[in-house]
Amino acid sequence: MEKQREMDWCVSMPKIELHAHLNGSIRGSTLLELARGLGEKGTIVFSEVEHAILNSDRSLHEVFKLFDLIHIVTTDHTIVTRITREVVEDFAADNVVYLELRTTPKRNDLKGMTKQSYIEAVLKGLSDVATVDVDLACQDLSTKNSVDSCAISNLCDGTTRKKIYVRLLLSIDRRESTESAMETVKLALAMRHLGVAGIDLSGNPIVGKWETFLPALKFAREEDLPITLHCGEVPNPVEIQAMLDFLPRRIGHACCFGEEEWRMLKSYKIPVEICLTSNIRTETISSLDVHHFADLYNAEHPIVLCTDDSGVFSTSLSGEYSLASSTFGLGRIEMFRLAQKAIEFVFADDAVKGELRQMFDSAARKLNL
Repeated sequence: MEKQREMDWCVSMPKIELHAHLNGSIRGSTLLELARGLGEKGTIVFSEVEHAILNSDRSLHEVFKLFDLIHIVTTDHTIVTRITREVVEDFAADNVVYLELRTTPKRNDLKGMTKQSYIEAVLKGLSDVATVDVDLACQDLSTKNSVDSCAISNLCDGTTRKKIYVRLLLSIDRRESTESAMETVKLALAMRHLGVAGIDLSGNPIVGKWETFLPALKFAREEDLPITLHCGEVPNPVEIQAMLDFLPRRIGHACCFGEEEWRMLKSYKIPVEICLTSNIRTETISSLDVHHFADLYNAEHPIVLCTDDSGVFSTSLSGEYSLASSTFGLGRIEMFRLAQKAIEFVFADDAVKGELRQMFDSAARKLNL
């Protein structure tokens, strides 16, 4: 009963999500429905994935099985649009007031999908959200594209309904070439006025070399596109130090740092996106009692709690705050302040940060903090 009360309180406070992979945040019910449909078509053997979908406490093997399945279902524009809409509605229902969704633009010639059409399908999903107003930092929507500009502009019309700020981060996958990475950065720049706010580097951490992506990342920086990097998911001191020396705006995970990397990180004060449940489920951290959250929190290093893949890991941002509270002894005021400090790390302008501060100040009064 006490655990449920604490969870309810975590839901009641506003939160900021800065490390959420779009497709990994798919609803379990939606994935089950789509998998069943693929099974009926003979595309997959449904019985081989059904248990993994229904099991909320998944093994690492089942986690990878779901990622493989998600890769199959997200080659359809309509499905990408649906997943986007549902993911935003789910985060909004969890009282997330600012959301950065990251996704790798996909190309699939057989499906007629280009990197641009994939992102346009994502944007269509954002325009389809009905339960809450979505703020996409709309600027000049006069440019012709296949996204319904009127639908998007309606999201920014100043209505007084509950609102969630959403920004997109385009991910460079570590399997990509330098040319493909550059294409993703140029796409982000072209769609900046539609809510694309930055660049992420992600993917299998044992694939690819840092030098391959560096030209595209340098170009993004020259064009004032904020950058976040998946960093230190596996032990690789040379790459980790090169990433830290690059001085990205944020990094994600930081699970496999050595003493020198911790010294560099703390010296540079680069904010870390912490994903507790993900780190345990993927076995990059052996147990929560040795998680680096505690050290960084006690050192007052900039950190923000995030979900990573809320659907695959059966979590929510409120669940991550509840887990941090029970594991590391954070009280309600500490949790609220931790969420509030994340305002300073968002890839948004000062006006948005100002509105978020007002939201948190108002919530603090309502929650008697």
